[in-house]
Amino acid sequence: MQAVDALIRGRLASDVVLINQIAEHIVGGGGKRLRPMLHLLAAEAAGYDGGDQVQLAALIEFIHTSTLLHDDVVDESDLRRGRKTANALWGNAASVLVGDFLYSRSFQMMVELDSMRIMRILADTTNRIAEGEVLQLLNIGNADTGEQAYLDVIERKTAVLFSAATRLGAVLAGLPAPQEEALARYGLDLGFAFQIADDVLDYVSDAATLGKNIGDDLAEGKPTLPVIRAIARSEPQQAALLRAAIESGDTGALEAIVAAIRDCGALDYAHARAVDYARSAQAALDVLPPSPAREALAVLADYAVDRRS
Repeated sequence: MQAVDALIRGRLASDVVLINQIAEHIVGGGGKRLRPMLHLLAAEAAGYDGGDQVQLAALIEFIHTSTLLHDDVVDESDLRRGRKTANALWGNAASVLVGDFLYSRSFQMMVELDSMRIMRILADTTNRIAEGEVLQLLNIGNADTGEQAYLDVIERKTAVLFSAATRLGAVLAGLPAPQEEALARYGLDLGFAFQIADDVLDYVSDAATLGKNIGDDLAEGKPTLPVIRAIARSEPQQAALLRAAIESGDTGALEAIVAAIRDCGALDYAHARAVDYARSAQAALDVLPPSPAREALAVLADYAVDRRS
């Protein structure tokens, strides 16, 4: 991870000062580097002993970081990881363009690896992420969004990059197709678990722990699983309150909204779904030989659903 971090900072360099400032702000913002870590662990668990995993891990983080810059502009967010977002500090135009720079830098690094298979996986992945952004946009303010539509969004927005990170570990090691697919499935299910748990935290955590404000998803009109479940299971009066909040983005009655989500068991339900995905991810690892790296991947699945930030 130290080698990955050094490479990230080295490849951020540009002779355009603003690019350096914005990229350093978000990359140096205290993120967990979870996706590159997953790739390194998957490559090690798969038995890879080369050196390309460091470059792949770094470019995977660049792809993720570029999506964060674009997300914050679309969501009009002003807080991420407890700090001002890039768009809040430098404006939307600069944030979008630096996000584009990070995307293109990741593809430069991808080409350097000279593997059509790797390029195809990552090109398909970034395309799916873009689809997820548009799908989420279509769901904004839609109180009739169902659970499957929600899962379709988080599969593309979050889970596919987790899956690519772990699949590419198997690709580097040249594992047979069944083991490659198992590592890809681990990443996909972990991504589902991670995002669902994150959406639960939006109603039970706080800005100091979560790095964003309570109810931010609601204010942005995002129908996440706790709200979707609560609308389906609440008494009519509470369901109407939740629907109105999604449709208007009004969090003025946030205390009553959180109580409605909690009282109908929606938070427990969503957390249970996240745990189910985490257990499925762990089961996918059974096709790999025991190793410290495989054990670390299993532990990360527990972390995904039982974290405070």
